Amino acid sequence: MDSFTAFWVEKEDKEVRQSMINRSVNDLPQNDVLIRVHYSSLNYKDALSAKGLPGVTRNYPHTPGIDAAGVVEKSNVADLQKGDEVIVTGFDLGMNTPGGFGQYISVPADWVLKKPENMDLRDSMIYGTAGLTAALCYKKLVSMKAAPEDGPVLVTGSTGGVGSVAVSLLASEGFEVIACTGKAGQEDYLKRIGATSVVSRQELEEGNAAPMGKEKFGHVLDTVGGSILSNALKSLCYGGSAAICGLVASPKFEATVLPFILRNINLLGVDSVEISLDEKRDVWNQLANEWSLRTLESLASEISLEELEPEIDNIFSGKVVGRKVVCLK
Repeated sequence: MDSFTAFWVEKEDKEVRQSMINRSVNDLPQNDVLIRVHYSSLNYKDALSAKGLPGVTRNYPHTPGIDAAGVVEKSNVADLQKGDEVIVTGFDLGMNTPGGFGQYISVPADWVLKKPENMDLRDSMIYGTAGLTAALCYKKLVSMKAAPEDGPVLVTGSTGGVGSVAVSLLASEGFEVIACTGKAGQEDYLKRIGATSVVSRQELEEGNAAPMGKEKFGHVLDTVGGSILSNALKSLCYGGSAAICGLVASPKFEATVLPFILRNINLLGVDSVEISLDEKRDVWNQLANEWSLRTLESLASEISLEELEPEIDNIFSGKVVGRKVVCLK
């Protein structure tokens, strides 16, 4: 148990190197819970950290991986015992705390959730932070009384991790889903996981100087920001809501107050990192039970630690579709 394998990122000036190394558990932070990681997942934030880009990780060398699912090896708290199957997502994991791309992590107890009974460790990482975020977006839309009869829901970035889970979850709950993607040739995939129709990113990026457009979308679940979000807001139906959680296109968007005050629309921000453990637990339990997806396996492909480096490059070249589950067993 003393030695384990980890994905290692070194950064000197502008040079970034990635490698596989052996580490000792004694090298990890001395926290409440030591976990043997069985599965992780690859997220956009992990790719940013692995490439040494600003905004995620301050200090290198470092092991990314904002998601981890595994088994408790050691614990100094009564609620978590050796052998418990657990999930860790968000907080500082994989940012400045060694993350799930290593076979062991050491974390504070208040980051750790016991895995729901009706979900196995691998499935929890098909969801991962992306699935948790999609479910939080859906929960927030429902809190604003979103219902299938309101009209179709636009999901942007629909082939990504959050988008793929969102398409499947909304469809499973009876919503008509319009999936927006910039990836050519993915219409079959999107319809297989629940989309009713597919629109191109270019169509929703087109400039529109008018403050409002034709009402098209009952609600919006946006993962990209930028001009797509601007145009989506202009086309929300009366009383509609937009849940926003991403900025891969841009953190900025242009808007006027007109659709908000003339169409009574709502803009809902969603965070999955620093929300309370109790709120995370509630959503994980919903994903394991009433929101469990029959299409879950269709969203995922499995890779090893050794296959991470090219998959990280694929994220930046727009080639990743769905969820990449990282097996560390």
